[in-house]
Parts: sequence; C-alpha cells; structure tokens
Amino acid sequence: MKKIIVTGCNGQLGRAINQQYAGNTEYELVNTDVGELDITKVEDVLDFVREIKPYAIINCAAYTNVDKCEVDIDLAYKINAVGARNLAIASSDVHAKLMHVSTDYVFSGDVSLRPLTEFDTPAPKSMYGITKLAGENFVRDFAERFFIIRTAWLYGDGHNFAKTMLKLSETNDKIGVVMDQVGTPTSATELAKAIKYLLPTDNYGIFHGTCEGDTNWAEFAKEVFRLAGKKTEVEPITSQEYKRRFPASADRPAYSILENYMLKLTTDFSFATWQEALEVYMKEWLG
Repeated sequence: MKKIIVTGCNGQLGRAINQQYAGNTEYELVNTDVGELDITKVEDVLDFVREIKPYAIINCAAYTNVDKCEVDIDLAYKINAVGARNLAIASSDVHAKLMHVSTDYVFSGDVSLRPLTEFDTPAPKSMYGITKLAGENFVRDFAERFFIIRTAWLYGDGHNFAKTMLKLSETNDKIGVVMDQVGTPTSATELAKAIKYLLPTDNYGIFHGTCEGDTNWAEFAKEVFRLAGKKTEVEPITSQEYKRRFPASADRPAYSILENYMLKLTTDFSFATWQEALEVYMKEWLG
C-alpha cells in the first residue's frame, strides 16, 4: 500500500481526510500531530519522512488562531512557514508529493469586483496571512511535486463557527454577528474530497478549494440556526462594532470570495454549494 503522511491529523481537515480514506485498500494513512512529529524541526521531519518513505504528504498542520498570530509571531512563522519548508524539503528528499493547505488570508481582503482566482496577486495584511504566504513560497521553492490548495471559512469535526453559534444560542436570545465580511463557508468534507481527487494526479500547482456561492457571517449564522431549528435572533453588526466589543481581535478580510478557477480549467471536479454542504454537515452533526 502507498503511504500518505497526514500532519495535523486531529484538526477538522485531518479528521475529514481520514474519513475520506477509511476502508481504502490502495493508501495507508500515517497520522501525525505535534505529539508524533514536530514539523518545525527539520531534522526530525527528515528522519521521520525517510523512515516512512511516503507516496505523499498532506500538510494540514497550521497555527490558525488569527488573533494569537498577531502576538505569537515567532510561533506563527515556525509552524506556518518553517514547518511548510521542512515538509517541502523532506518530500523532495524522498521524491514524495506534497499537498499543502493554505488560506484566503494570503490576499488583502479588500473588496473586489469579482471572486479571486489563483492568478491574482497575494497581499496579506494579518500575521496569519503573512506567515501562510511565506509557507506557500517555501513549498514552491523546495518541493519537487506539490499542490497548494487555498480554502476559507472551514468547518468540520472540531471547533468552528457553526458550533460556536449553536453554543451561544443556548444562553442568548440575540447574537451580534458581522455582516460586512463576505466569503464562502467550506465543509472540511468537501475540501477532503478535492484533496483526494487531486493527489493521484500530476496536475500540480496552486488551487482554490471552497464551496460554491458566497455569503456573510450574519447570513451564515442565520442558516445554521434555521437548519438547527433555533429561534435565536441574529443581529447584523459591522466589523467596527465587533472591534469595539472585542478590542483584541485582529482585522479580518472584508472580501474572501475565492473562485476555484484552476479546478474549473483543468479538471471536472466541483464543490457542493455552501448551503448544500452545510445541510449535510448539520444533519450528520445534529444526528
């Protein structure tokens, strides 16, 4: 069986990837998290990868706490940039493919007239975006065969926006949610399907991977409550108002709508709409 190393296996995407490959007789997943492999240490990564000799590495590991990235800058660079570099070096050393997961935060987030494609120029503003773009660049510099897939507004089996909203609804009749940030809620299951689709191919390069359609956070919350049968009222608020209520929060992109342009140009793979994917997720999660 071909071996695939999965880093960040306990995160939402890592779990979704394991579900996608469950029962697969062609591939064996070698799951790692920080306890098994510290991706920030190049010698550890090289030793581990040389021992496993994988067919591919799927890098789901990242420091994704946007607010803490503004403070823990060194740690953000170590995990998001240096960690990606180390996996790229190791993948080339054993001639393995590297699937690296990135983010919409590599773009400025300034309001655009159209969805952003892989041909648009990144210009991150937050430390999270800056460090993730540095990781992308290291992958491009050091990996022999790589896929970089950028996603946005990810939710799955773990801590996420939908679960946060439902938790808050237990003790609040009305919740203020930002309405001037737009993007595409993306199911970890849908992203894992895209990764599984691309990985066996030689269709290398940068891809955007989000569900189809777009919305804002307030409308996303309303859809979560509708599907859950909750009567909680959503109060649409501006980003400025949110910052007044939570002063320590980092700026979020106002515009995060990505177009899966390279997938459309080079494959017949398509994501579900964000509404379809959310309905599936809520049915599975709420039983």
